[in-house]
Amino acid sequence: MRRRYSIYLFVITSLIFIVGCAQDNQQGNLFKVGMMVKGTVEDNPWNDKGYKGLLAIEDKFDVEVEVIENVETDEEISKAVSELVDEGVNLIIGHSSIYGEQFYSLAKSFPDIHFIYTNGNYYSENLTSLTFNSHAMGFFAGMIASQMSKSNEVGIIAAYQWQPEIEGFYEGVKFKNANTNVNMEFIYDWNDKDVALRAYNKMKQSGVDVIYPAGDDFSEEIIKQASEDQIYAIGFVSDQYKIEPKTVLTSTVQHVDRLYVLAAEKFHNGTLKGEIMSFDFKDDLITLGEYSEEVPKYFQKSLNEYIEEYKKTGLLPNQY
Repeated sequence: MRRRYSIYLFVITSLIFIVGCAQDNQQGNLFKVGMMVKGTVEDNPWNDKGYKGLLAIEDKFDVEVEVIENVETDEEISKAVSELVDEGVNLIIGHSSIYGEQFYSLAKSFPDIHFIYTNGNYYSENLTSLTFNSHAMGFFAGMIASQMSKSNEVGIIAAYQWQPEIEGFYEGVKFKNANTNVNMEFIYDWNDKDVALRAYNKMKQSGVDVIYPAGDDFSEEIIKQASEDQIYAIGFVSDQYKIEPKTVLTSTVQHVDRLYVLAAEKFHNGTLKGEIMSFDFKDDLITLGEYSEEVPKYFQKSLNEYIEEYKKTGLLPNQY
């Protein structure tokens, strides 16, 4: 499915004004932006935030943007890239790590197009990987979980074992309280809510009373179930406090929408390089969301101070 969005200037009284605006836009490199997503933009918080970033680019740079949904296989990616290039797109965003390898191959055939995607290790002269340092956000989530657990049993449900926030979560839990046990379950799929709920139920039976669902597509389902069971949860990717204010202690928020605007600005100014770019709390592109009233004020203050120190030094509390 394709969605096109354009901004047009309806200025009747001054043709000169219109021409001037067009000339200003041409002073930069950005002409038209295309995005492809796995699934639809309404599928999950991650896709929704990426889509909002695309609309923010449209707003800021006054350019046409287009999103192509349900793009996943190599064949679908190649077809989508060809279509976008034919329509004058010169910045293509792949809103997932799955696009990295195919973009790496396609970038050689389209040297005048710049490709960007998220959280991968592929890069070239016209291919940029935008990555989040998820280890630190997992660490601070672990500190909160350990602080708020009464049973000394906390859990993380993740999609894949390679997610950096898993190790960070474990370290944060143990830093706060070495006696807190960390339960881990892996779904091996970003989207399988049924398997995630089964993993949740297994943890509930083990006495877990704080849970971190580290998968954007299933986190909301876990949070709602945890609310029914009076188990605390920590939101993932988006600020999920409003889903269940008494349940969600806080959220680890990745501001991918802001990141896409930043990348588009660099491209527009001719400063976007083909490399792996990493972003963290120090860039204000990862933050904690709103705190629940359940989290003691003194601990909120303490945790915020730890985060500020991390932003200054790059050192987590267990590295002092």
